[in-house]
Amino acid sequence: MAQFLEFFINHWILSGFWLGLVITLVIYLKAKAGSSLSPQQLTMLVNRENGVVVDIRDKKTYEDGHIVDAINIPLAKLKDKITELEKYREKPLVVVCQIGHQSGEAVKLLEESGFAAVSRMSGGMTEWQTQGLPAVK
Repeated sequence: MAQFLEFFINHWILSGFWLGLVITLVIYLKAKAGSSLSPQQLTMLVNRENGVVVDIRDKKTYEDGHIVDAINIPLAKLKDKITELEKYREKPLVVVCQIGHQSGEAVKLLEESGFAAVSRMSGGMTEWQTQGLPAVK
């Protein structure tokens, strides 16, 4: 540990550069992913504001277990099938994927298409199931 501290002191410019890169990467990834909700926040949004869950996993994975009343539109087909979500334009949408990494791309696509209140669920269905929340098969 002392050697790391000595390295950082002796090479403060290099250390500062690396710290700047890490901060920039974190900010970029956060901005790319869009706003996120926990599974509890998703439940409250659906119950209080009639939020709509959009599950972007493939059909087979969706059928193995999904959130009640979730609409399944695989990410690969989302751009072509975005018209299916037109009737939910005024409602808050929450995008769900398997582990929370692909949903950011879908959130950006929906925001670019004019949907105002779009979020993603952090942790995806893996987090949902880990917390023991109900899934429909």
